[in-house]
Amino acid sequence: QVQLVESGGGLVQAGDSLRLSCAASGRTFSSYAMGWFRQAPGKEREFVAAVSWNGGNTYYTDSVKGRFTISRDNAKNTVYLQMNSLKPEDTAVYYCAARFLGRDYDVLIRPPNYHYWGQGTQVTVSS
Repeated sequence: QVQLVESGGGLVQAGDSLRLSCAASGRTFSSYAMGWFRQAPGKEREFVAAVSWNGGNTYYTDSVKGRFTISRDNAKNTVYLQMNSLKPEDTAVYYCAARFLGRDYDVLIRPPNYHYWGQGTQVTVSS
């Protein structure tokens, strides 16, 4: 069992930065691929970024490439999402998710392929 707790969301202006954190329980964090997803009101949950279980691969949706960076610290059981140059269209609830031994892009971009989810943190970007 893995429990995930997100933090770091808030209300910012366009162009600002935020860093989201996702703290995981358990001693097998390093065996899990971690993903970030977001869901805006009235929209489906969408993939944002992911890092493979061994940290060797990172993936991003096109709209955040060059602005967001995903990273993991296995010693702290934490995955981060550094978000720079935020835009109003980035406004959403952001969720982190974990998949055991995940690595491949086609697997990690799809929400049903994850085993555990956090409760989400709200990010609001004003124009």
